[in-house]
Amino acid sequence: MGEGTGNGVLAESQSADDWLSHAQELVPMALDKARGVKGFPGRWKMIISKLEQIPSRLSDLSSHPFFSKNALCGEQLQAVSKTLKEAIELAELCLKEKYEGKLKMQSDLDSLSGKLDLNLRDCGLLIKTGVLGEATLSLSFVGSSSESETATHGHLKELLARLQIGHLEAKHKALDSLVEVMKEDEKSVLSVMGRSNVAALVQLLTATSPHIREKAATVICSLAESGSCESWLVSDGVLPPLIRLLESGSIVGKEKATISLQRLSMTAQTARAIVGHGGVRPLIEICKTGDSVSQAAAASTLKNISAVPEVRQILAEEGIIKVMINLLDRGILLGSKEYAAECLQNLTASNGNLRRSVISEGGIRRLLLYLDGPLPQESAVGALRNLVGSVSMEVLTSLGFLPRLVHVLKSGSLGAQQAAASALCRVCSSREMKKLVGEAGCIALLIRMLEAKSNSAREVAAQGLSSLVTVSQNCREVKKDDKSVPYLVQLLDPSPQNTAKKYAVSCLASLSSSKKCKKLMISYGAIGYLKKLSEMEIPGAKKLLERLERGKFRSLCSRK
Repeated sequence: MGEGTGNGVLAESQSADDWLSHAQELVPMALDKARGVKGFPGRWKMIISKLEQIPSRLSDLSSHPFFSKNALCGEQLQAVSKTLKEAIELAELCLKEKYEGKLKMQSDLDSLSGKLDLNLRDCGLLIKTGVLGEATLSLSFVGSSSESETATHGHLKELLARLQIGHLEAKHKALDSLVEVMKEDEKSVLSVMGRSNVAALVQLLTATSPHIREKAATVICSLAESGSCESWLVSDGVLPPLIRLLESGSIVGKEKATISLQRLSMTAQTARAIVGHGGVRPLIEICKTGDSVSQAAAASTLKNISAVPEVRQILAEEGIIKVMINLLDRGILLGSKEYAAECLQNLTASNGNLRRSVISEGGIRRLLLYLDGPLPQESAVGALRNLVGSVSMEVLTSLGFLPRLVHVLKSGSLGAQQAAASALCRVCSSREMKKLVGEAGCIALLIRMLEAKSNSAREVAAQGLSSLVTVSQNCREVKKDDKSVPYLVQLLDPSPQNTAKKYAVSCLASLSSSKKCKKLMISYGAIGYLKKLSEMEIPGAKKLLERLERGKFRSLCSRK
């Protein structure tokens, strides 16, 4: 048996039982030799204590019912035998004092001690992972689909176990195989992935080999995107090595690390942790210089982080505002621009200093230019809504603010239209601005929004109209629109879900000076609604009700 260990073909032909017998023979020989050594007492004492633990580990392995059928057992016992043989050889050299030098022998003994640690750990892992039973089920494969699936899972369990067992080179081969398997059947791999497998992958992110780090990042990226292992990844310490990959990884490594952080940063706790581990600066750098996919993923990650209020100032101090504004214009993918707009929307949501910084960097002009596309996005309009209160009407007018909002109200999504209507409400603080908004063509578009399915969209449209109709020419335009009164009356619905009713009352009160509008209000049932709203003490409801009832009484008298 001893001679066979040096021959690859012969070694492969040995069964697990053969290797077990060989290891059991070598243990007492190694202990006997080690105990006889006088030199290097501290090191040999440590080695002896580890050699003494091997029999119990061998017993644990051999007592498993699937021991003899599992390839991992044979490989592990082969590795143990090799280490035991090395222990015997080093002990003999020390006994004869025929070694090259003291320092070299110290180094060799330390290496032996490390190998014994690895052998003991790996034997324990084989039992803990449960792979001994699962990996051998494929041997009994008969042909049914359920048996085939079981065999596949057993193979995957063995492959995942190899990420934890053995030397780095063996783990590297297992990792390569895992990447190839995931290309074909990622779902099956995810279904058998356990906590210990995730921890092993995270450890491989810190390997000295760039190739191993890249492959590990590829698998971790798939895990993060699946959404099934996020808490394990974070608790097992994936963030620091991912951030280091952003700084010094290969192109593929950076891309996979960035996509992983994009997914993981969706929770506020992890977003804060990314900031704490110094992740903001490399993410910003990728936004400046990365390829299209990495740039978009980095922008998305920073957008996620910017949703956490307490870290926004830190982001600003790292220079995020200028970078995001530049991305609006120079982002490689449309997604990068959209994420930049969302990030600016988050940054300007509640911080006056950050709003001023965005304005001073030319943010309003860039956001308005971004809205010129065929499908204006809600996030850019939302960012503008946050900013318009901090600049003068003259500046907004000179930048073409109103024509862009008209474009959004015509062509944007409902969310974008709602944000545009909200922005209009914020700028309509003066009679002159209200007049300009009316002349820009916003009124008919806001009336159309009154029939939106979203209650919040109806509310903001009614709010905008209630402000605009205080200017006589705007009021006349609303009166001319045949749909304005019917839509507004519908918004008198007293149900708690309808939050637009107070604005509808205000609008209708302004329109009630017109006999035609009053008749329409009555014919669409406004009086019944207003009676309920009066009882609810909605502002203006009682006064409008009285006006309509007087008009109705006069109409009845005139008929008589």
